[in-house]
Order: sequence, then C-alpha cells, then structure tokens
Amino acid sequence: MSSAQPDRMPEFSFREVGPVRLRVAHWPGEPHFDTRPLLFFNGIGANIELALKLGDMFPHREVITFDVPGVGESEVTAWPYRPWMLARWTRQILDMYGIDDVDVMGVSWGGAMAQQFAFQYRNRVGKLILCATTAGMTMVPGRPASLMKMVDARRYTDPNYMRENFATLYGDMAEENAGGHVQNLMPPDPKGYAYQMMAFLGWSSLPFIRLLRMPALVLMGENDAIVPVVNGKILKMALPNSQLHVMEDAGHLFIVTKMDETRRIIANFLTEEPSQTEAAA
Repeated sequence: MSSAQPDRMPEFSFREVGPVRLRVAHWPGEPHFDTRPLLFFNGIGANIELALKLGDMFPHREVITFDVPGVGESEVTAWPYRPWMLARWTRQILDMYGIDDVDVMGVSWGGAMAQQFAFQYRNRVGKLILCATTAGMTMVPGRPASLMKMVDARRYTDPNYMRENFATLYGDMAEENAGGHVQNLMPPDPKGYAYQMMAFLGWSSLPFIRLLRMPALVLMGENDAIVPVVNGKILKMALPNSQLHVMEDAGHLFIVTKMDETRRIIANFLTEEPSQTEAAA
C-alpha cells in the first residue's frame, strides 16, 4: 500500500479451489491475540502486492487475501464466474487454513465481493468493513473522465500513464503514493480482467442487504471521483447496523494515501463492543 517494504510479510501459497488455482497471502496471527481473522477483498485488477501493508495495518491479527482469477499470479478461469461462485471459493480457502469466523473487509470492487460473502456466509462473519464501494448496479456513478480512464488498460501497462492520471483516476494528489502504487502493479490477464469486470453485471446487494445484521463500517473518500460519497450514504441507510465515516480530502485510494488514519478508524471499529457499534449506527 506504499513503496516502502512492509515490516510484516505474508506467507504465499497456491490453492486449488473449484476449477482454478489461486495465489493466497496469509499473515498468521499472534497466538495470544484473541481476535477474529481478517478476510480482505481487493479492488478490480489489484494484485496481492498492492495490499502487502495489511500486515502492518493489523500487526497482531491473522489476515488472509488472494489474487482473484486472472489477477496477479492466479490462474484465469475457463469461463466467466459470478460473485456467489467466488464467495464459495473464498470459503474453501478459509477452510483450508482452518479459519471459521472472520471479519470481512473489501475495497471498491472488493467491497461488493465482501457484501456477497457476508450474505452467503452470514453465520461466519463478525464485522463488515466496506471501503469506497457501492451496492452494485444501483450505484451513483462518478466523474466520466475518471470512469473512462478506469477501463483503459494503460493504467496497468504504462507506468507513466498511471502517474500522469493518478489524480484524475483516484482523486489523490500525493505523488509518493502514486509512485508506490504503480511500482507494485502487476498487469492482469486481459481475459481475467474482463471476467472480473463482468462478474457483477446486473448484481446488486439491495435485495439482501437488510439481512446483513452484523456491525458494518462504511468508509468513503470525500473527493472520490469513481465512487461518490452518496453511494456510502445509500449503504449506510440500507445496512441495519452500520456507521458511515467520510475521509476528508481523500479520494478513491484513501486506504493508500491516508493509511494511518484508515488503520486507526478500522482498528477502533474492530475493537468496539457490539453495544458501542449499535449505538453509532
């Protein structure tokens, strides 16, 4: 999540789940630190290397994430997949690690995936953290200039293009963050990226979102040009037990550009007692 090498690196492995071989990153937790593991879903086209700071953000907690099919070093599926399928494969990965209950965090595309997982496996999810995301096809779109650049493959293959358009894409001006983000990017497989784009076509969490009764934190960037704040307000109204926090002077990648503040807010939420969370909802 920055150009600096993380202090706490994950253990990498490849796991066969369903019809595909996925690369998994796992940060073991400290034995005496009695908390639920954190399951993380990354954004579209985002490889594990962009999330290596997770271990430092949550230094004592067990954390697990993976490259979705066609991203990073994971295989591409032979056919398009739907969110419920990826949620099932995720559950299989957790089972392989002996992980039962989890707190779930997702960023952007991964936030939608977090909602799907929390719906399918509600009995296994303690708390839900949704960053810079939407309820699906009912979203209020961002600025056209940013959305057009989002679908341009050069943001993965041309470092100069990414640096020049970082502010337009993500609404953040910090060049040091742009450099670190670009440095860690691995271009996704074109077919895998297309399948990831297609996965949520026609999908919305609104038909089931009222069933997500676990404590939920919605984090949005004030200047997000891709997912405007109003989408977080929709999630806040729809989720029965939720709180909304808007990051000031932040864009779509506030988890990178304002990592310390983001970590503090999430850490406080994860350690809140249920009664405190409900009172904030």
